Amino acid sequence: MRKLFSFLLLLLASAFYSQTVPDFEAIDSLYREDQFYFSTTYNIFSKKPSGVSQNSFSVGLSTGFLRDFPINKKRTVAIAPGLGFSYNNYKQNLVISEMANTTSYSLIASDVALDKNKLSFLSVDVPLEFRWRTSTFESHKFWRIYTGIKASYVIMSRSKYIADNGNYTVVNNPDINKFQYGAYISAGYNTWNLYTYYGLNSIFNKDILSPNGNLKTLNIGLMFYIL
Repeated sequence: MRKLFSFLLLLLASAFYSQTVPDFEAIDSLYREDQFYFSTTYNIFSKKPSGVSQNSFSVGLSTGFLRDFPINKKRTVAIAPGLGFSYNNYKQNLVISEMANTTSYSLIASDVALDKNKLSFLSVDVPLEFRWRTSTFESHKFWRIYTGIKASYVIMSRSKYIADNGNYTVVNNPDINKFQYGAYISAGYNTWNLYTYYGLNSIFNKDILSPNGNLKTLNIGLMFYIL
């Protein structure tokens, strides 16, 4: 009886030990990196029509989730599709007004006392990244270079102009491209990562102010990743 009791105690201890001691090889074979993200950017117009300029600070914010799929044994190379949201605004001298369902564009005259002129977007984003990093499952501090493409669908656009010569607000301008896409790269170490996004198609679906003068965007800032 004493031997049976000792044997059962040994089995119980063995089972408990097997459950409490982590299987490091299994952990190493299953870990994923950087699945939540947040970015903040300074937004710049590129390919501007003649006379269009920006003023003040134009900001961009984005957040979302990326599913990390490592494709090599060391899990230092991965592909990551995702889903997120972004808000971008552009403070500039382009007046957007609407009358009788017709949208028109002009530049702010130099003698106008301007209070506010901003174009903003709220979008749903679908990024797809190719990832390289020096990560291990023991440490979250590593070098990374992530590059990819991002498709966005504009769920709301708004331009607001307030000045001494009039107030104009245009919501969901039909001249805005609903589908926008671009390429980006994010690189850095640990928490701090430089981020650059370049829009490959135009913000508007037609030329405004001058031929071949449609607006694209260049966003430069910081990207933060969270497990």
